[in-house]
Amino acid sequence: MALMDIPFSVRFWGVRGSIAISGREFASVGGNTTCVEVRIGDELVILDAGTGVFPLGQTLDRPLHATFLFSHFHWDHIQGFPLFRPAYEPENAFTLYGYGDSAADVKGVFARQMQAPHFPVGLGTQRARLEFRALQAGSEIDIGPARVRTAALNHPQGCLGYRISVDDRSVVFATDTEPPEPGAVDPAVVEFARGADLLIHDAQYTEHEYTGSSGNTRQGWGHSSYDVACRTARAAGVRQLALFHHDPTHDDRFIERILSAARAQFLNAVVAREGVTLHVRGTAGAYPEPAARGVAGIAVGRRRCAA
Repeated sequence: MALMDIPFSVRFWGVRGSIAISGREFASVGGNTTCVEVRIGDELVILDAGTGVFPLGQTLDRPLHATFLFSHFHWDHIQGFPLFRPAYEPENAFTLYGYGDSAADVKGVFARQMQAPHFPVGLGTQRARLEFRALQAGSEIDIGPARVRTAALNHPQGCLGYRISVDDRSVVFATDTEPPEPGAVDPAVVEFARGADLLIHDAQYTEHEYTGSSGNTRQGWGHSSYDVACRTARAAGVRQLALFHHDPTHDDRFIERILSAARAQFLNAVVAREGVTLHVRGTAGAYPEPAARGVAGIAVGRRRCAA
């Protein structure tokens, strides 16, 4: 199969930042913390393992091999892994990449979160084959037909962005990142996302929340406003922007208002919602208008999440 013919899709399982949230007023967007499923032909790549990895795990059959790419190790990005059912099945195998100087650094993160008093059983009870590998900013790896590059994001204790490319199609995952100063964009992120089909970008705050004009400032917390996400998407010339890492205080109605305001700045913006799948098709074919199903290069579908 030619690279251009390989199916390439993204599905959102967890789209919240900081902490999971529940309630009818959050049901449309979803309340799980960060987890994104990427399918590249027969390859399964999982971006982060917040609480959204639990419902993802309920849908996966064994035997299974998958690759995890962790942006960083803050709690909302790893807290679901101890309850990821496939990790307890000996027929399965997982390669776990994360920021660190060594494989032992990465393994230690997951071992510590399952130590007493945080969890009743240790990492050794996960009987799947777990292979831990370390990455640095600027690393490049191959996963099946995909080429994966990393870049540093501006976030406390460090964070990696990922660019996953198949031929001329690319998805950029830039969660948990903050501009160098209010009102600016990060030129490194702009360059990293240049020409991508889909940019998944941190959009946790409004500009008023970020600067503190409507309460306490969030500067230095390592997150962006939706305005920054839109400016970054425009500067990078991406086809589609998915607003991501929603604040747990933002209910569905609030996020719809954010989306309306974002589309005034970047027409091809969508809200990352649990259960939504984006099919990355590059420049080939005809696509519906953005307000209906996405934009040129991305077709959008909605499926019910398995629980």
